[in-house]
Amino acid sequence: MPHLARLVLALFVVAVAPCGRVAAQAADAPVARGTVSGLPLPRYVSLKSDRVNLREGPSKDHRVTWVFTRAGLPVEIIAEFETWRRIRDSEGSDGWVLHSLLSGRRTALVSPWSKGQIFTMRERASEEAAVVARLEAGVVVDVRRCTGTWCEVAVSNRRGFVAQDKLWGVYPNERIE
Repeated sequence: MPHLARLVLALFVVAVAPCGRVAAQAADAPVARGTVSGLPLPRYVSLKSDRVNLREGPSKDHRVTWVFTRAGLPVEIIAEFETWRRIRDSEGSDGWVLHSLLSGRRTALVSPWSKGQIFTMRERASEEAAVVARLEAGVVVDVRRCTGTWCEVAVSNRRGFVAQDKLWGVYPNERIE
């Protein structure tokens, strides 16, 4: 497929992709796949490096619009073009990054839409379970597994459970083993 046609296709995928959090699809619903990787679109990944340039388009000739400075930050891949991935961050900003600067490691932000609030990490996947830590909105956690309602997470050598709907970096009802 000519480069321009692939770019138009990639941009079309972004134009029809829903914004923000994506509702879980039915088990038998077709899954959109990246034309390069064959992996599901959209999907969450994390930044591999402490310095990742976000560009207007899929080449180094395009202007840098933002520089991410935190490895491990979760982002959502919404399109693919050759070695480039179009990503969206938790604030809805999007642009293109080299795929080599992304990792399949799953991380999440604790309720980034609730600035200044504190959330509990619990010993078990239950509101009645003991509190093992209090997490400020915007904290990055490593996602270990998710049941569809709770995720086991780790941060600063502590492990516990956070309600899945309080995390940006996992989809509603998503199960992660």
